[in-house]
Amino acid sequence: MNAEALARLIRTVPDFPKPGILFRDVTTLIADGPGFAATVALLAEQAQRAGADAIAGIEARGFIFGAAVAARLVLPFVPVRKPGKLPVPVLAVDYALEYGRGTLEIDPGAVGAGQRFVVIDDLIATGGTALAAVELLRIAGGTVEDALFVIDLPDLAGAARLREAGVVVEALLDFPGH
Repeated sequence: MNAEALARLIRTVPDFPKPGILFRDVTTLIADGPGFAATVALLAEQAQRAGADAIAGIEARGFIFGAAVAARLVLPFVPVRKPGKLPVPVLAVDYALEYGRGTLEIDPGAVGAGQRFVVIDDLIATGGTALAAVELLRIAGGTVEDALFVIDLPDLAGAARLREAGVVVEALLDFPGH
């Protein structure tokens, strides 16, 4: 399945979560078996080329794609969580995101020293969430040089921000606007 076919599986919801935003919803892609399988296969190929030792997925839709990629490649999966979801002492980072502020947490015991992570999420917009995930994994002792996304919104420059932080960014699809 090519990028054009995958793009047709993405639902665009106008004015969500606020007026003027075109929300790119991957729910319809995930609901399409062949489309979801093709997406996971493409992300897995990119993660393998990047030399991943482990996959980190960002809550929530990054869990869907990241866990599937990790299983396909038989690699460890580390969830990057919203606050209060992990039952152990955590590392946490506050960050700015497109619609406000957020916090992400990880279990530092899930990260091996020097372990090479590829970060996966469904979409990159301003890059705040992905940068926080990269920072957390690096603080925990992991190496992060690659991040993969199903969708990039290049007008919001998040991929450029990640590149400035020394991360190679690849996305399967680009959509204009917010």
